[in-house]
Amino acid sequence: MPARRPLLTQALSRQTAVQTRDRFFLRDGGTMSDIYLTKDGFDKLQAELANLKRQKNELSLEINEAREQGDLKENAGYIYGKEKQSQIMARIGELEVRLRNAKLVDNNMDFNKDEVRLGATVTMRDENSGSVMTYTLSSADEADPSAGKISVSSPLAQGLLGAAAGASVKVRLPSGEKHLAILKVDYK
Repeated sequence: MPARRPLLTQALSRQTAVQTRDRFFLRDGGTMSDIYLTKDGFDKLQAELANLKRQKNELSLEINEAREQGDLKENAGYIYGKEKQSQIMARIGELEVRLRNAKLVDNNMDFNKDEVRLGATVTMRDENSGSVMTYTLSSADEADPSAGKISVSSPLAQGLLGAAAGASVKVRLPSGEKHLAILKVDYK
């Protein structure tokens, strides 16, 4: 069975991983399995981590108060608190690993800024309906479609990656095939 390429290999560009490493932001020796975040995404995860740590401390006090109320086997407050604490601790652990392994995407580096890549804001026109839309390609952690940020692993982003301003692309979406004209590629 042939080895599958890591999803991020496909997501960074349509070129090979070696070419991507040479041409993009992996010059720091990062691997394709690293977690890529913009500065905003990194800051967002750090804020979530700080909030969870605060919640964990508050919850510890509540658990101690519930413990003082007696029998722990039938103490709903204690049981709920311990379950919630377990969930918070799991998320804290996950965030700490993600932040520790994160590679920041630097859109100021020297690469072809006409091509669509992670961090690009792409303005495109649906060639069938004429509607114009703008999306920023982000990591899965940063994706928020209502704010115009889509994950690079989404079908739309996958169809745009590697294309340049002025190109027409055919994108396969769950709702069907779309023909899009890329009007502008911007890195902020």
